[in-house]
Order: sequence, then structure tokens, then C-alpha cells
Amino acid sequence: MNAVPRVFVGLSGGVDSSVAALRLKKRGYEVVGVFIKVWHPDWLVCNWEEERLDAMRVAAHLNIPFLTCDAEKEYKDDVAQYFINEYKIGRTPNPDVMCNQHVKFGAFMRFAKEYQADYIATGHYARRFDNSCGPELHRGIDPSKDQSYFLWTLTKEQLSFSLFPVGDTIKDHIRAEATNAGIPTAQKKDSQGVCFLGHIDIYEFLSHYISLNEGPVLDNQGQVIGTHKGAFIYTAGQRHGLNITSKNGAREPYYVVGKDVITNTVTASTSKPYLAPLSDIKLTDVLLRSEVAVSDSLLAQTRYRQEPFTVQLMSRSDNNLELSLVTPTDTAAAGQSCVLYQGTKCLGGGIIS
Repeated sequence: MNAVPRVFVGLSGGVDSSVAALRLKKRGYEVVGVFIKVWHPDWLVCNWEEERLDAMRVAAHLNIPFLTCDAEKEYKDDVAQYFINEYKIGRTPNPDVMCNQHVKFGAFMRFAKEYQADYIATGHYARRFDNSCGPELHRGIDPSKDQSYFLWTLTKEQLSFSLFPVGDTIKDHIRAEATNAGIPTAQKKDSQGVCFLGHIDIYEFLSHYISLNEGPVLDNQGQVIGTHKGAFIYTAGQRHGLNITSKNGAREPYYVVGKDVITNTVTASTSKPYLAPLSDIKLTDVLLRSEVAVSDSLLAQTRYRQEPFTVQLMSRSDNNLELSLVTPTDTAAAGQSCVLYQGTKCLGGGIIS
């Protein structure tokens, strides 16, 4: 530990990370601003240079050093390629989770340690609490901005090296604090999506890497009721992107309830798919920071901002968990993250199989 703790703050060019750096400096840390450069395909315009310039402006305003961490390889291999590969096998990826695991708390954390930093910090809306059993990850105070769902893969070691300075504050107050401090990014809009997608949709991006062909949309009886743009890109519960030609299609919304990437068919229904009580959710690649036991009752989320639902732990073996639903919820898509909680405490999670 340095005499004055050194913190490398991931400055994205947005208001949240800017206030994170401001707060840490006020608390007496030696703060270094770091822009994390990620990959984007050559054919897609990405505004990373503008984002880096905004991050530099914030660092200059706060009078802190500024560095750039090159994480292009990790982003391309562990986020973008993972994203493409998951769609290729008919699953629904979660690139934000992988970006945190492999880039922000992977490449960036290694970069910080090489420079003898004591911590890294980000603008995530989450909280870290320390006790005798080690650090715990908790939900952010602002329920509309809580980002603990995307941080479930963090190990205790990664968490002990990480600070989340804005997680104890609601977003409106963060903007007001930035404005009062004269931070250049105070009124900047929140970024949407990930850089390698930019402002294009999933279909346009994946069409450069996967052969997407139009195919039939079927009802539950196997009758053709419309067309789709390629079975790979659809996920359970999806409403948009289907061309329903049956008469009923003009009156009621259709939801994706199944797909077959081999036959290039999508099945849709006017009944929204959901998991009933006693349904099973099986998880692989499980990481838990706290001990749980068979029969424990837990809260779970399979999507960001989803209302948490209650599950019971039925079995655990190696890196696998089997959960039983206590309360009904929307159908969970294979490949997505299922994140587990006890109250505000994020225990960890796994990938839905």
C-alpha cells in the first residue's frame, strides 16, 4: 500500500466516472484518470476519440494525471467474439457482464497493478461493504440505476481491489454534484449500448459475421404466421422484429417462445412466455462470494432491471446450480446471466443453460 493510496479511475468520458474521480480526490486519494480503449470493427464508425477527449478534459479539470489503457485485444476476444459465438449457437449473450469481467476488472485491473495502484474505481452504481468474511457487493442506492447485476462475476480478490464511489447516491444528485464542481461532462447524456455495436442494431452487426436468412415464423401448432430476419438474432420473450402476416397479428402482440437455428424457424405466441412456480433454472459457470446451502431461499434476476423473483436452491455441484422457482417470472433465455441476491447483497450468479 502506498503512503497515500493510489486509485486508478476508469474515466469513460461520462458523468458517473467523472464524479467518482472527484470524490476520491476530495477524500485524499492519489487519483489517476485512465481511459480504457476498446475494440470496434473497421467498418463501423466509433466515437472513442471523442469519449477519450472528454475523459482528458475531466482529468485536466480535476488536475489529475491521465493515462490510456489499451484493452482492444481483450475486448475483441472476450466480449465481441463471445457475443458473436453465442448467437451462432442460438444463445443470448450478455456482453456487459463479459466487458466488466475481462476488460474493466481484467485488463484495466492488471494495468493498474503494473503501475502499483492500490485500487481501481469505476462509476458503477453498486456498493462494496467490508466485514470479517471479506468484501461484499451490494446494490446501488438508486433502484433505477443499480448495476450490481453486471458485476456478479467479480471474485473477492477483484472486489477487494475495487471502489464504487457513486453507488451510495442517486443519479440526479450525481449530476448536480458534477454541475456544482464545474465538471465538463456534467450534462452529458448517458451512453447507450457497447461501442462495437454503436448506433446500429444487432441484426446489422451480426450480418457481418453470421449468415442471416429470412425464415418462417410458426405458431404453437406449427402453422406459418409470418417471417423473421434470421433465427439466430431472436430471444425468448422478444416482441419486436417479427413480420406477422396472419390477421390476428394486427390486433395482438406476438412474443418469441422458441427458435431453431438449424431449421431457421421462430415460434411465436400471443401469450407472453413465463416460468411457472416449481420450474427449474439450471446454471453453469457459477461464481458465489458467499456460502449458500440446499433449500436456501434467494432472490434472482435474469435480466437487468427485472423485478427480482424468489427461488429455492435445489442442488449444487462443482460450478453448477439448480434452482426452483417460487414465484413466476418471465422466461429466462439460455446464455443470459442469472444473478442471486440476499436482500441488497449480491451473492454472485451463473449462466443459464
